[in-house]
Amino acid sequence: MNRKIILLICISVWLQQLAAQPVETGKTLPAWQKGFLDIHHINTGRGNATYCIFPDGTTMLIDAGELSPLDSRTFTKRNAEIKPDSTKKPFEWIVQYIQKVAPSFNNRSIDYALITHFHDDHFGAWYPTAPRSASGTFLLTGITGVADRLPVKILIDRGYPEYNYPYAIKRLAQQYGGGEIEFGHTMQNYFAFIAEKEKQGMKLASLKAGTRKQIHLLKEAGAYPSFFIQNVKANQWIWMGKDSAVQQHFPAIDSNNRKTWPDENSLSLALTINYGPFTYYTGGDNPGTIFPGDNPLRDVETPIAKAVGEVDIATMDHHGNRDAVNEFMVKTLQPAVWIGQSWSSDHPGHEVLLRIMNQHIVQGPRDLFATNMLEANQLVIGPLVDRAYKSQQGHIVVRVLPGGTTYYIIILDDSKTTMPVKAMFGPYTSKANKNNSYSNN
Repeated sequence: MNRKIILLICISVWLQQLAAQPVETGKTLPAWQKGFLDIHHINTGRGNATYCIFPDGTTMLIDAGELSPLDSRTFTKRNAEIKPDSTKKPFEWIVQYIQKVAPSFNNRSIDYALITHFHDDHFGAWYPTAPRSASGTFLLTGITGVADRLPVKILIDRGYPEYNYPYAIKRLAQQYGGGEIEFGHTMQNYFAFIAEKEKQGMKLASLKAGTRKQIHLLKEAGAYPSFFIQNVKANQWIWMGKDSAVQQHFPAIDSNNRKTWPDENSLSLALTINYGPFTYYTGGDNPGTIFPGDNPLRDVETPIAKAVGEVDIATMDHHGNRDAVNEFMVKTLQPAVWIGQSWSSDHPGHEVLLRIMNQHIVQGPRDLFATNMLEANQLVIGPLVDRAYKSQQGHIVVRVLPGGTTYYIIILDDSKTTMPVKAMFGPYTSKANKNNSYSNN
């Protein structure tokens, strides 16, 4: 590439940055622009929901959680309150948030929706008083509610098409629900939803571990050649960090012996979002800390971390619960920013926070952000919470500038429907020395 072309690219990037509206505290977040990568961690207090706008305007929703209002934990101080308030259902707040921040040309639908695993705080729980779809076929909760209001073009989950790993979920969900409230009804409702939406044109797929071609830019891919999504993990398959090679982490199971089955959290999908030198990791509820009596294979974070290497931003697996974010992941990913999508008094675990902040594991600064930090956490963990976290409450927006070299963390007020900016942190500079030299896969 000659100097003239390099100069033109630099001028183009500079002009885009110059044209960007300034982010001001108390004001509305300036709209996404072409070339930006925006990652919105939406806080409803009832589970995970992450809405991404890629540089060309392609959109992706990662999870759409909604705990059942009948779950006893939602009545106590163990659980966050609904944000911004209880006048709407959590799925309705997710829809409203997306409609406010989506590109004007892409605010009536979602290009990709990805469900990391089948737990209520990631895809919604059935409950008898949930609103019913216009067709009357299914109830609106979590992803079924979001996708009924904002049609999803491609839905990716861990089970499609057979939904038979590690057991026949369609037949046995009620029997093997694993403690989820009304899990049998939840899965029946989900299957009714996807059956109807598939007839209406929604495409369904399972995530294919190892590839970076499955989720891609749909509008102007040629304009952003350095952008890609790397599929890292799907069920028992984990990418090995090179080309599209994967390894089978869990051995063959005995369908008649439940002790041989991996649990739902261990089957969570994981991926990275990459834009030039910038890398962002997210992995559902994948665990990594083994307690006495656990199957050692429950540590899926170690092989994930080996494949992924260093990143700029990492979401805490399992909301930072004490069975996740193990020492190997902390010292291998080494993110400058950790994001906790938290809603419970065990998010984060005290031991997790000690590992993340330990200078003997990783030296240097790191900034932590939480969607909710409950009083119970502050009382039990103590001053370490205030020392570690730059922000403890609000929607968390990652805004990556054109080219991926620079990014900011912006906190929006989750108590107001107008979502004014509370604070901005940065600029952060993406790590240029990460091992990101993967072959095309």
